[in-house]
Amino acid sequence: MQVMVGISDMKVSNDLESVLIAYSLGSCIGIVIYDYAAKVGGILNSMLPESKLNPGKAKKNPYMFADTGIPCLFQEAYKLGANKQRMKVLVVGGSQVLGQEEFLNIGKRNNIAATKILHRNNMLIDHSDVGGIVNRTVRLEIKTGDIWIKNSGAEEKKI
Repeated sequence: MQVMVGISDMKVSNDLESVLIAYSLGSCIGIVIYDYAAKVGGILNSMLPESKLNPGKAKKNPYMFADTGIPCLFQEAYKLGANKQRMKVLVVGGSQVLGQEEFLNIGKRNNIAATKILHRNNMLIDHSDVGGIVNRTVRLEIKTGDIWIKNSGAEEKKI
């Protein structure tokens, strides 16, 4: 069963039939986590780097921001039996949106924010596919832990 992870959304699952998928990540940043032993995984699709940009919106929807969404992603995975030491972590997206001025490069800022938050919490990034000007779709198969990334204009590849 495919479960879509929209913009400013998060899904975590231990349902072996679930395939989590975030379509067309542009400047948004996707954080994918998976614990192979517990067979628990999740995807966060954050639109903006820091909740200080709009604390009110962050309170209503913490997934909108990397700094509030990433802790939620891990907390939900832990509730389903995931363990931090076994967690595989991927960062996907953070593209430069065409027509966006360099100083507004939300994609780059999202990637920097996500990387800082993960490192601050002693989480190593196992793989990243970020930057550039391409959209990316990422999917996570809960049963196997297989993670697939498709860049626009390219074949889907297993990570």
